[in-house]
Formats: sequence, structure tokens, C-alpha cells
Amino acid sequence: MNTLTVNKSQNAVNVLFSDTKMIIWLEDGRELSVPLEWFPKLKKATPEQLNNWRFIGGGEGIHWEQLDEDISIENLLY
Repeated sequence: MNTLTVNKSQNAVNVLFSDTKMIIWLEDGRELSVPLEWFPKLKKATPEQLNNWRFIGGGEGIHWEQLDEDISIENLLY
């Protein structure tokens, strides 16, 4: 019997924002959408502040220097 192994990655490759959500693309092709309500600092941020992010840990997390905010991708998945 052949089995299919699916490799799921927890590393992000892109982040975009709508008025109410943060949308994160993972390197395995999945898209993760989370409400900004979960993150008060992000909800109150200007569009310029929201878009001034960088990946940390090779995509394991996202960091906003101006907002002093770090988000772990793993924590969003579980």
C-alpha cells in the first residue's frame, strides 16, 4: 500500500491586511486568515504601521518594531 506524505510548513511567506483581518500565506500553500480583533495593537495601528513588519525566525513569526508586537505562526495554527 502506498501512503501519501503531506509536508505542512508553519513558516509564513507573505502577510496582507484587510480592514478586519490579517491574511498570512504559508510556504506550503495554505492561507491563514485571523481577525485583527485578536490583536489590539494591530487593530489600532495605521495602515502604514501594519505594513511595516518583518519575518522573524525564517518565517516562524512576524514582528512589528513600531508596535512592539510579535506573533508566532505556530500559535495561530493551534
